Amino acid sequence: MKITIISVGKIKEKFYKEAIAEFKKRLSSYCTLSLIEVADEKAPENISDKEMEQIKDKEGGKILSKLDENSYVVVLHIQGKQLSSEDLSKKINDLALSGQSHITFIIGGSLGLSPDVVNKSNFKLSFSKMTFPHQLFKVILLEQIYRSFRIIRGEPYHK
Repeated sequence: MKITIISVGKIKEKFYKEAIAEFKKRLSSYCTLSLIEVADEKAPENISDKEMEQIKDKEGGKILSKLDENSYVVVLHIQGKQLSSEDLSKKINDLALSGQSHITFIIGGSLGLSPDVVNKSNFKLSFSKMTFPHQLFKVILLEQIYRSFRIIRGEPYHK
């Protein structure tokens, strides 16, 4: 299976980079992992709604340009469906069993995702009603994907 994560913004902090590298290494036994970062747009401090939409549209265009048309697209969206770790592993396994060999997860920037990206998705997933920094969220997502593969294979993993 191929897993792609497209995210807005560059990871700068060393501790996030190290955590991402660790999960990338762990996941290499289960899937082909591709991490794609697209540049975020600069947002002024007192941003208008119109400027916010323009920024999300620009970032959305960058995301869509990296998207594989044959991939099953999951956007991380606060209004998406919340799943348990077991349910996420079942979803990944069901997709694989149905012949879907490529899943793309999309993490938006600090302002969220453009409607074009959300509308392109096959599934909207929410981890929480809380807001997380997108750098940290990439680590959380990678951990949950890793956990999912462990569950799928019946391998032990801390609950």
